[in-house]
Amino acid sequence: QEQLVESGGGLVQPGGSLRLSCAASGFTLDHYAIGWFRQAPGKEREGVSCIRGGIGRTSYADSVKGRFTISRDNAKNTVYLEMKALKPEDTAVYYCAADVRRLDCRGSVDEYDYWGQGTQVTVSS
Repeated sequence: QEQLVESGGGLVQPGGSLRLSCAASGFTLDHYAIGWFRQAPGKEREGVSCIRGGIGRTSYADSVKGRFTISRDNAKNTVYLEMKALKPEDTAVYYCAADVRRLDCRGSVDEYDYWGQGTQVTVSS
């Protein structure tokens, strides 16, 4: 059974850092596009970052460029999201998802097939 499990969320002060993990079972992460998304209360789910299957080209939302880094460990079948210089507006539930129809990161949020349960990130003093 295909499954994604996120971990690593928590409460952090502004300017702090967190690393989120997304561990997959039942399928191989580097065969597909893997995205990180977030959803704040009262807002729509938005894309944060994506890593392409295979060669691992990455992309980021403008709001997180230079602060967040997505990476993949094929041996552990895990994708990470390193978050630095966190801001209160980064507060949200963060989800990882897999688009098993393609390698690249062109899919919209509705086209991602497998989703994790989400992990809460709260940035507050």
